[in-house]
Amino acid sequence: LFLATLTYDTLRFEYEDFPETKEPVWILGRKYSVCTEKDEILLDVTSRLWFTYRKNFPAIGGTGPTSDTGWGCMLRCGQMIFAQALVCRHLGRDWRWIKGKRQMDNYFNVLNAFIDKKDSYYSIHQIAQMGVGEGKSIGQWYGPNTVAQVLKKLATFDTWSSLAVHIAMDNTVVMEEIRRLCQSPSPCAGAAACPALEPDVLYNGYPEEPGLRDRPVLWKPLVLLIPLRLGLTEINEAYIQTLKHCFMMPQSLGVIGGKPNSAHYFIGYVGEELIYLDPHTTQPAVEPGDSGCLPDDTFHCQHPPCRMSIAELDPSIAVGFFCNTEADFNDWCQQIKKLALVRGALPMFELVEHQPSHFSNPDVLNLTPDSSDADRLERFFDSEDEDFEILSL
Repeated sequence: LFLATLTYDTLRFEYEDFPETKEPVWILGRKYSVCTEKDEILLDVTSRLWFTYRKNFPAIGGTGPTSDTGWGCMLRCGQMIFAQALVCRHLGRDWRWIKGKRQMDNYFNVLNAFIDKKDSYYSIHQIAQMGVGEGKSIGQWYGPNTVAQVLKKLATFDTWSSLAVHIAMDNTVVMEEIRRLCQSPSPCAGAAACPALEPDVLYNGYPEEPGLRDRPVLWKPLVLLIPLRLGLTEINEAYIQTLKHCFMMPQSLGVIGGKPNSAHYFIGYVGEELIYLDPHTTQPAVEPGDSGCLPDDTFHCQHPPCRMSIAELDPSIAVGFFCNTEADFNDWCQQIKKLALVRGALPMFELVEHQPSHFSNPDVLNLTPDSSDADRLERFFDSEDEDFEILSL
């Protein structure tokens, strides 16, 4: 591991490592040509926040582990996909990190939300301890669904970002649910706080007040995570075309998944290969310097990204999207509907306007951290994601 760290520190971009191909390279909704835009591709990859195993951070829970080597890879991938949402929210998709260049305050605010200490919104400490409520002991491996559920809970405390986080279960995205979540005029941590009264009594989930209909409804930026199982033991090739299309959408946050018990953050593809950031490097935990400034080089992958064949992907994944505005969400819905018409591309999930009556709704659960309704939570926060409905042809 020490050698790997040294290698990562000393490696420079070796362009021949990227395949010489006429096929386009897609990175989180951006299309590049290897022939003419190698520098731009690598700068885009380097600009993503890269979270890896760390050692010598404050003990989790005061007496727990001081390193996440060997168990934290899916937690780090969850951090990476969520950090990309925060980058889009606060810095924009076009923002780029350049080594040594002074970055704006918002960049450090985003980075600080993930630093390895107990009071960062999305730290390994917060994720591991919140996971205890999902039946995961500290140091236990997570599946994509579990980390998504934990991040959703943690986001309710992040008032700076003010995100609406929706996790679409049962392979179904219900547009009505998302609009209700994003158009809430004031914070609503869970539908339990907004009981389902008769529609004529409510306006956007709240009792109507004089003049309320005239107020502009603010759209909270949406992080949409869709846990999926795309086969039994290996990915069903009928989904590969659809999976590729997810990386082509401007709303793409990428995919968390990997190989069995080895998680990666997938940010794009070229040809039949996925491009990913790998958390399996142990680096020392980072402390703010004397000036209060955070040394940030180790949070950016400064070597060519890893690649693997799409066919090797474990079928249990979570796909992510970010819709900053209602127009972004409407556009995303249109793209998903068009994708359903592409020949040879089997839909990975269903997009519906209203919730089918036979569905149970995870949003009615009390998602506050002190929820004691563990039995009901268990159905949605399955530890190794065994309970996914298997998609079939």
